[in-house]
Amino acid sequence: MSMYKLIIQGSDIATQNLKRLAQLAGASQIEAVRPGQLAHQAFKLSPANPAQLDAVHAFCAEAGYECACLPDPLPLSQIGLLVMDMDSTLITIECIDEIADMLGIKPQVAAITERSMRGEIDFRQSLTERVALLAGLDESALKRVYTERLQLMPGAQTLLTALQKQGVKTLLISGGFTFFTDRLKARLGLTEAIANTLEVVDGKLTGRLLGELIDAQSKADELVRLREELGLRNDQVIAIGDGANDLKMLAAAGFGIACHAKPLVRTQARYCLDSVGLDGVLAFFD
Repeated sequence: MSMYKLIIQGSDIATQNLKRLAQLAGASQIEAVRPGQLAHQAFKLSPANPAQLDAVHAFCAEAGYECACLPDPLPLSQIGLLVMDMDSTLITIECIDEIADMLGIKPQVAAITERSMRGEIDFRQSLTERVALLAGLDESALKRVYTERLQLMPGAQTLLTALQKQGVKTLLISGGFTFFTDRLKARLGLTEAIANTLEVVDGKLTGRLLGELIDAQSKADELVRLREELGLRNDQVIAIGDGANDLKMLAAAGFGIACHAKPLVRTQARYCLDSVGLDGVLAFFD
């Protein structure tokens, strides 16, 4: 019979609330997880009864805690691959929206981005429409977005450092642009980065993309390709994303984690992080 653990995370978790959650989950042990390593508090409650999770989720929602129920504790050393989305996942911004801001059309482009992220319109169609609106912009605007606006998601560096120490391979795959993924790959020491390429002629964006477009299926396919190349089991793969374009990728991983995601993604992902940083992923593993 599988042994389950309940992971509770938050910025300030009261002891009496932990005890109540243990009671609700049928757990007899409460253990601090990675104290001092995370930017927040995390606790493991075990053994947890997965049949009693409705009350646990309701309590955590009211208290503002994150909760995840995982079977059979897996050591971090067993993880072999991390696959991540870029925009609003590894970094805090949507690059295309910030590029559009350089043209004074951020609201128009951001509205299309939001609809695509919620799964209301086809990603390929939405990306083509948005990129077309960027025609004529000087390529130097991309560098300004990278240097002035791009920031890593809280906890991202902690997560990557911990995984890279274990020899975990890292794939950054994005429906965004190689201008940003290539720089992040070099900066963060990532194994591989895949994204779309903006066409530039005479130093200006043409409003078109070059080559094959990276979409939801591409993300899932690349995850499977690299997993098989590395000879990994499915439960040795973590995938993290936030939009509808990431759902197939999340489903293809043993640990598909929605990060600060849209409602559609939160309801379909196996695990969610809604308030803590990306370092919260580390709490899932022994």
